[in-house]
Amino acid sequence: MGSNRPKTLSAAFVRTVNQPGRYGDGRGGHGLSLLVTRRTNGRLSKRWAQRVRFDGRETNLGLGVYPVVTLSEARQKALGNRRSIEQGRNPKTPTIPTFSEATERVIILHSAKWKTGGRSADIWRSTLSRFAGSLSDIRVDRVTTAQVLSVLGPMWHVKAETARKVRQRISAVMRWAIAQGYREDNPADERVVAALGRNSRPPVHYRALHHTQVRDAIATVEASGGYWAARGALRFLVLTAARSGEVRDATWEEIDTDQQTWCIPAGRTKTGRPHRVPLSGAAVAVLDESRTHTGGEGLIFPSVRGKVQSSDGLAKLLKENRIECVPHGFRSSFRNWCAETGVSREVAERALGHAIRNRAEAAYSRTDLLQSRRQVMQQWAEYIT
Repeated sequence: MGSNRPKTLSAAFVRTVNQPGRYGDGRGGHGLSLLVTRRTNGRLSKRWAQRVRFDGRETNLGLGVYPVVTLSEARQKALGNRRSIEQGRNPKTPTIPTFSEATERVIILHSAKWKTGGRSADIWRSTLSRFAGSLSDIRVDRVTTAQVLSVLGPMWHVKAETARKVRQRISAVMRWAIAQGYREDNPADERVVAALGRNSRPPVHYRALHHTQVRDAIATVEASGGYWAARGALRFLVLTAARSGEVRDATWEEIDTDQQTWCIPAGRTKTGRPHRVPLSGAAVAVLDESRTHTGGEGLIFPSVRGKVQSSDGLAKLLKENRIECVPHGFRSSFRNWCAETGVSREVAERALGHAIRNRAEAAYSRTDLLQSRRQVMQQWAEYIT
């Protein structure tokens, strides 16, 4: 940077500096500096560091990454560390959390974007506890790439998808630790992939029936004499091409009887957007039957105890009746029927509640094609019943 290097850092300089190097905050900066490095992808990384002396030994403290930690915040951290030293406390090991403690904090941060009442938090905890339990009691600043490799190595090529999710979640916890200033690197970054090799595997599809088999499957379940709400939920799921969780959590407040529409709120959809489902005559008949049991209040398809049905309940119902598919597979049956009967791709994707992936297409789309979908869902109902 030559003559452009400031005596003390400024917000404008920190934002615009584009040359790798270490830039100090001057004599009054308590050892604060900005470390600018270039990543393997060519982009710049800007991290805060502080050089301090404690018990006669010099050491570096990581204070987080820019812009997550601003210049003002970095200076406050540096001042706080300097005060700790004056009070005889080592600022490098104050209350650095363990991996499991950091995981809980990351879950809290992520929960704001997760669906209300969903199981994302439980899945995070379960996955990391089961597959990365060896990291639980290690402080986040002491987790090494070697330890991450020991977690991922045994399943990297055997359970590729699970390994991918575990690495992503470990990496998220480590990025949080970097932002908090507990460490300066991510031991679960691309070095792990480089060490273990690529582990891409063919996608595993849900077991599904051909659409010509759906009618017999519904008849088999109806004749089984199973619990009324389980049978009703499965029939409603097939008729609406909805997701299992959307059906099991459905309440009467979401049903617009006059418009014959089921309005799934944004907090319960995979896309995070409200989804209107037009109800065929057969779907309305399922609701009418449920109303005789529930009185039209609370859950539409409650469990025996009046709670939300288990996520495994519908799959168990199919298995008990020797139907070779899973609940989610009926969405595939519906989609294939649409393709073979000339239903447009746009209408079919809207019926399934899929997000529009093409940004340009999404920007110009101003309708959910409800009336077109209503005709399609009625035709689907007539076909399978």
